Amino acid sequence: MPEGPSVRKFQLLTSPFVGQVVAKVGGSSRKINVNDLNALRLQDSQVHGKNLYLAFVSAEGPLGPTAGKTVLQRKAASGTSPPVQGGQEQVHAPQRHPQDEELQELQPSRSEPPDAAEGPGSWLRFHFGLFGSIRANEFSRANKANKRGDWKDPIPRLVLHFESGGFLVFYNCRMQWCSSLRADPASDILSVEFHRGRALDALRAPDPICYTLLDQRYFSGLGNIIKNEILYLAKIHPLTQGSVLALSDLERLLDCAIQFSSTWLQSKLHGQGLHPQIYQKEQCPLGHAVTKGMLGPSDGFKRLTWWCPQCQPAVL
Repeated sequence: MPEGPSVRKFQLLTSPFVGQVVAKVGGSSRKINVNDLNALRLQDSQVHGKNLYLAFVSAEGPLGPTAGKTVLQRKAASGTSPPVQGGQEQVHAPQRHPQDEELQELQPSRSEPPDAAEGPGSWLRFHFGLFGSIRANEFSRANKANKRGDWKDPIPRLVLHFESGGFLVFYNCRMQWCSSLRADPASDILSVEFHRGRALDALRAPDPICYTLLDQRYFSGLGNIIKNEILYLAKIHPLTQGSVLALSDLERLLDCAIQFSSTWLQSKLHGQGLHPQIYQKEQCPLGHAVTKGMLGPSDGFKRLTWWCPQCQPAVL
C-alpha cells in the first residue's frame, strides 16, 4: 500500500482544491454515500502516516481557518515544491506482487484504528490499498490487459468535481467519516513533531525488529518498502530482537528511517521514482544472494521481507 511519502504527495495534489465547492460526485464506493459530498466545501487537507483526511463543511458557511497547514502546504504556498501530477506509486524494481501479499495489504493493520460505522462527519478519512492512488484532473488508464485479456480502466472509488472545473479521482481506498481528526504527529516519521525517544523505546522491545518497524502506533507512515530498505542500510537482520541491539544501532536505524523517507518524498515531488537496493531484488548491491520470506507476528499479518544474510548477519 502507499506509504508515508506517497500519501504526502497525495495530500499535495488535493491542496489546490481547498476552499472549493463540490459540484458533482461519482464513484463506486459502498462504504459511504458519495452523494453526501454534493455541494460541500473542501475546507482542509491533512495527512497522518498512511492516512489522508479531508475536511468538508457546508458551502453556505464561512470558510474559516483550517486546522493548521502541513509542511507540504506551506511549501506549496511558498512555491518551493514543483507541481506534481497523478498519484501512482513508482518503484523502479521488478513488479512482483504475489496475491497473498496484496490481500494482506488491503487489510487494516493491527495498530490502526478500526473502521467504525459513522455517519457523515467533519473529516473523511482515506486509507489506500496496495495500488491506491489519487489523480488530479485526469483518470487512470489501463496500461496492460487484465487476466481475461480485457483492457479496462481502473474503476474510481470516488470522483469529486469542483465548481472551478477541476476534479480529484480516488482509486482503491477505504473511506470513513470521522467526527475529529485522528492523528498523532509524534508518531509520524515525516512530521516535524516526530518523537524520537518514544520510537527508540519501542525499538528496544524484545521483538523482531521488522515487526516493530511496521507498528503504526510508533512509526506511522513506515511501510514494507521502507522497512526492507532501512534494515539493509543499517545492516540489521530483520528477525533481530530490538532488545539485543546497542543503542547506537537503534539510533542509526532510526536515522535511516527518517532520512530514507524524506529523500523518497523529495524524489516523488520532483517526479522521480524509487530505486531500491534490497526490496524485490535477487542480489544486494554487493552482489550477494538475497533471501526472501514472509515474516510477521503470529497474531498479525505477514509481510514479504528481503534481506542479505551476508550484509545483515543474524544476531544470536
